[in-house]
Amino acid sequence: MNRPLVTWIVFGLCLVLLLGAMGWVTATILRLDQESAGARQRAVLEENIRLALWRMDSSMAPLIGRENARPYYEYHAFYPAERAYTRMLAQIQPGEVMVPSPLLTDRPPEILLHFQYQPGGVLSSPQVPTGNKRDLAESGYTTHEKIKGAGQRLSRLRKVLEQNQLAVLLPDNNDKNNQKAASLLQLAQANNEQVKVQPNQGVQWRRDVQSQQAMNTMEWNVRSKKARQMATLSNVFGASLPNISKNDVAVAPLEAVWMGEALVLARRVTVGGMEFIQGCWLDWPAIQTGLLDDIQDLLPEARIVPFAGQKEIKPTRRLASLPVALLPGTVKTLTAGLSPIQISLLVAWGCVLLAALAVFVLLRGVVALSERRGSFVSAVTHELRTPLTTFRMYTEMLEGGMVPDEKKRQRYLVTLRTEAERLDHLVKNVLAYARLEKHRPGGRIESVKTRDLLDRIQNQLSDRAGQADMQLVLELDDAIAGTTLRVDRAASERILFNLVDNACKYAIDAEDNRIHIQAENRGDMLALKVRDHGAGINPDQARRLFKPFSKSAKEAAESAPGVGLGLALSRRLARGMGGDLVLEEGTSGGACFILTVPVKT
Repeated sequence: MNRPLVTWIVFGLCLVLLLGAMGWVTATILRLDQESAGARQRAVLEENIRLALWRMDSSMAPLIGRENARPYYEYHAFYPAERAYTRMLAQIQPGEVMVPSPLLTDRPPEILLHFQYQPGGVLSSPQVPTGNKRDLAESGYTTHEKIKGAGQRLSRLRKVLEQNQLAVLLPDNNDKNNQKAASLLQLAQANNEQVKVQPNQGVQWRRDVQSQQAMNTMEWNVRSKKARQMATLSNVFGASLPNISKNDVAVAPLEAVWMGEALVLARRVTVGGMEFIQGCWLDWPAIQTGLLDDIQDLLPEARIVPFAGQKEIKPTRRLASLPVALLPGTVKTLTAGLSPIQISLLVAWGCVLLAALAVFVLLRGVVALSERRGSFVSAVTHELRTPLTTFRMYTEMLEGGMVPDEKKRQRYLVTLRTEAERLDHLVKNVLAYARLEKHRPGGRIESVKTRDLLDRIQNQLSDRAGQADMQLVLELDDAIAGTTLRVDRAASERILFNLVDNACKYAIDAEDNRIHIQAENRGDMLALKVRDHGAGINPDQARRLFKPFSKSAKEAAESAPGVGLGLALSRRLARGMGGDLVLEEGTSGGACFILTVPVKT
């Protein structure tokens, strides 16, 4: 790889394209997953709404059914048992048996008051008898306080209830079924149009919405059918009154309507050609509280409001039995953590990032290795050129008899030997490092005294220092000299020789030409310090000091001879023995390297 920059640019572009594609796929999948989750949440909400409406309609069914089945003559406080409704307004004859209305003695708790508009437009209530009937009622059927309370409610009802307005809202006996059918048709059509499916929505989302529409329509039709059946129960009221023919009585089903803030159930009743409007005033706050309690587990934040065709309220969210609508509020859904799709995306992203990191590390290693190899070739070429040139020139001069002086010839031979040793040292370092790279250390750990280790190599180190006109100083206490070490003898000698050789090359111009070797006991380790008094090592050099082949050809030409392999090899050898090699920080006036080796315990 001669152009690392091009390599990194290509890698960066490929990585950007891969991450961009993954980002687009991730965004698309998350959007679809979000739409699916939203559809599921809407389905849960609609199902809760349907169940809530069923519960509330079922809760109101007994009340409405009971009031629908109530005979028309019970809307009078007392009625004669043996005469028809057409003569009920006539003067009561002596001896006639008066039957009290059940409404006088027993009023359902959900109803505030029963009322009746008579043909003359008079609003009355069976719970508020007048004249002799009041005296008769207080004589044993009810109390004065109940009649008084019912009278107050009747007065309040007169303020909000108008006969003409109420009559307009009630269907006639002949067209009640047609109007109910038309109302159902209108609501069904409104339900079909309440959610418009946009063409750009997902296929699954459109299916969910269409399925929900069909279920809403079906649910509303069933509830409305039940309510209609309940409202058209057969009323055989004339059977106990022989003077009244069933054909003379027409009773329409009850219709729930709002009159201001009052919710009433009312119906038209025709008896003998006379038309009455009968009904009851519902206790809406109490009914509302009861209905909300019934659906508390389904819709805890729901509200029930009067319905008068508001566009913001979906038609199918109104009760079939009452003109009220259900506002579901917010429904808290339990979050089960990450969805399977999100987990799969996280795993995919993790794999992609790990793969990208692995490729980056591998590519970085390959590029670095290529650069080091190029630097090594350049440095080795430079290091070999000088001694080879010397060998060639001196051997040619000696061979041709161009050096007749014996002293000069001897000096040339010494130079040739020095250059040969230099080449031998270089080749040995390269071979040793290559052996370590192949995980073949080649040496063995043995026990050796500190003094024996240093005495064996002292002469070689002193010779190397003498070649640079420097002096080797060995500082060794008798106590430390007898310490037994567990080391590879050959590796230890190579490390010490490399350290002294570096001191000779880089501190050759120092005023103090001494090279110190000191030994310190550090518990289960022995520290051997090699220190010179040269210019030292700057921080930039210290960061790449132990990297192999870190010296380029240019640096090799401008600095002391070497290919930048000795310290890297020395550290590898030291760690292979269980020790280490570091540069002591904060050393002033030179460089100090510390070799630590294990002590035999």
